[in-house]
Amino acid sequence: MPFDRIDRHILTLLQSDGRISNSELADAVGLPPSACLRRVRALEDAGVIDRYVALLNQDRIGRRMDIFVEISLNSQSNEVLTAFEQAVAQSPEIMECYLMAGDADYMLRIAAADPTHFEHIHRDHLARLPGVSRMRSSFAIRT
Repeated sequence: MPFDRIDRHILTLLQSDGRISNSELADAVGLPPSACLRRVRALEDAGVIDRYVALLNQDRIGRRMDIFVEISLNSQSNEVLTAFEQAVAQSPEIMECYLMAGDADYMLRIAAADPTHFEHIHRDHLARLPGVSRMRSSFAIRT
């Protein structure tokens, strides 16, 4: 789907505020509300807009720490990859999981309250993930 300047502006505004009203969005991009809504629906129908979500403030929910965990697996077979990904999907502390190229097979982003909480996550969740041969954790200092 080709994008013009208005489509890109709509996408930028929606990424900043997914709850912006159609009339405010239309004013911001210089379109009548009906034309703006048609463009947004076309972007949704084309799959460009995947979904709308709420982003939580990690400080406010007591998860101030971001920890990045590099995971190396003992095999890259489909069975091992699938089992690992299914187990990761069951762990609410894992915010993001990426299949990587390079030294590690996966990169996880964990949200934890403090080092003690991360120790619990490591012991009770990460250490039990199937197929893991090595883990390396790095703590983010600032986002």
